[in-house]
Amino acid sequence: MLAQWRLAWLLARRFRRGRERSRFLSFISASSTFGIALGCMVFIVGLSVMNGFGQVLEERFLKLVPHVEFRAVEGALQYPEMILDLAHQHPEVKAARASIKTQALVQQGREFIGVQVNGIDPRQSQAIADYMSTTAWQQLASDNTVVLGRGLATQLGVDKGDSVRLVVAAERGFQAPKRVSLKVVGIFRFGGQVDHQMAYVNLATARNLIGLDDGYTGIELEVTDLFAAERIANEIGYQLRDYVYLDHWMRAQGHLYRDIQMVRMVMFLVLVLVLAVACFNIVSTLVMTVQEKRRHIGILRTMGLRRGGLVKVFMLQGLQNGAVGVVLGALAGVALSLGLPSFLQLLEAMSGSSILASDVYFVDSIPVLIQLSDVVLVAAVAFLMSLVATLYPAWQASRVEVVAAISA
Repeated sequence: MLAQWRLAWLLARRFRRGRERSRFLSFISASSTFGIALGCMVFIVGLSVMNGFGQVLEERFLKLVPHVEFRAVEGALQYPEMILDLAHQHPEVKAARASIKTQALVQQGREFIGVQVNGIDPRQSQAIADYMSTTAWQQLASDNTVVLGRGLATQLGVDKGDSVRLVVAAERGFQAPKRVSLKVVGIFRFGGQVDHQMAYVNLATARNLIGLDDGYTGIELEVTDLFAAERIANEIGYQLRDYVYLDHWMRAQGHLYRDIQMVRMVMFLVLVLVLAVACFNIVSTLVMTVQEKRRHIGILRTMGLRRGGLVKVFMLQGLQNGAVGVVLGALAGVALSLGLPSFLQLLEAMSGSSILASDVYFVDSIPVLIQLSDVVLVAAVAFLMSLVATLYPAWQASRVEVVAAISA
């Protein structure tokens, strides 16, 4: 059995590299290999970029976005300690933190810019602390201080040590909005929309902004499994005595994750179509090879090569094109994925413009994450489609009449 496959392999290589092959046939064969390589390369790069966006979403952006949040319907929570106790008792909750959030306008001269003010406790571990200086984080514990995002600070034209005025609407009635002057003690740099929309103050300053004497307006939870956030929110929420808005990241930011998954699916369909076109060239190459090698096929049949052996010969010849394309495409895809961030940075430096606008997207650079499973998947799909493309021409070669082929 092994000897038969070895003979089929040698004949397939001979047919593929024969000197008597026409230039047109060689061109069609090379184009099929190039098409498969191109399809594999593009798909590996695309999947790597999608993986990068997914990683940034899960490991970076969702650090600042609460996985689960319980917000008071009006005013402060009545039983915040109960929520914190239930959260700490839940086995899938990593951390629970009290917060106060409000919308405000930052006034700088005649300019007003909308901002989300987050009241946090600097004594507790907070993800945003990793994106500002240690001095700024320590000074945030002082009252009437604020840390602004880099984009927001640039837009306002302020720096550390300057003062900004926040205008907060009254919670009830038609009272005049409250104006509070805060000292900028630091600038954080996270990237994306966060830098243009967020400001951080301590809990005491946040209470002063919204006119709250004590308590908190919300409890934020960090969970171990991001995709279990909705279930965990329901399990804890149904035990509460407070009337709260129950929220989780899939409701607030889930569209980003769904968009990434949708793009992955579309890219997979595009891969199949690109590879199908490339495999049509394999079919064309083998059909033309069968017509060109009819006399050789007749001679091989008279020498004792069976129809099954001919099928193996032409299947292996087509698979050589597919295998070469898959290997070249996989290597090129991995290499291009590794060099893509540096290339795009060089392109941005030369053009003077950013590919991703930081005030629109949640990242300001193209992230890349190569996964071996994706490379194997792409290679397997391409190789399988190459195998399928060889079936009809191989069957056609096995049906060649011996006498007619020799006398031709």
